Amino acid sequence: MLCRARATAVTAGAHRCGYPLVKVRSVLSGPHVILTLKIAVIAVTGLFLASLLALACGRYRLHGRINIVFFVLTLSALVALEGLSRAVDPNLFAYFDGSTREALRCHLLFAVPAAALLPFMILTGGKHRRRLHLCLAAGFGVLWIGTFITGVFYLPHTSP
Repeated sequence: MLCRARATAVTAGAHRCGYPLVKVRSVLSGPHVILTLKIAVIAVTGLFLASLLALACGRYRLHGRINIVFFVLTLSALVALEGLSRAVDPNLFAYFDGSTREALRCHLLFAVPAAALLPFMILTGGKHRRRLHLCLAAGFGVLWIGTFITGVFYLPHTSP
């Protein structure tokens, strides 16, 4: 990415307007994205636990509202990760070796189905379809535990 910086004197390689072309190092890097995603997973897990606490206290409406926020944040993180890794910078995770790619693939095998279950859980909870909601919740719980473990403990947030 090139940035134009104001020049006090015209130098060799300068743009015709007198601004030198300066190479700017991107702040966005794979380790930064992974660290941000780890923080996001920990934060939404706190929301998930708060939702379960609201459920245990019998505050079903609060449980549902927290889950809607949880859903929006989780889906936003997945869309942002896909957008960054495919559209913004396809080489964002080029530093991954084979085992790290496998760890990310394993993490996404838990995270994507968990995110796919969330709209159905919100709908069944809102429609008071208790039995179906509880079955989906059991599956989601297993998937979210896998998402948390693989996302927080197995993905490296440092470059090799």
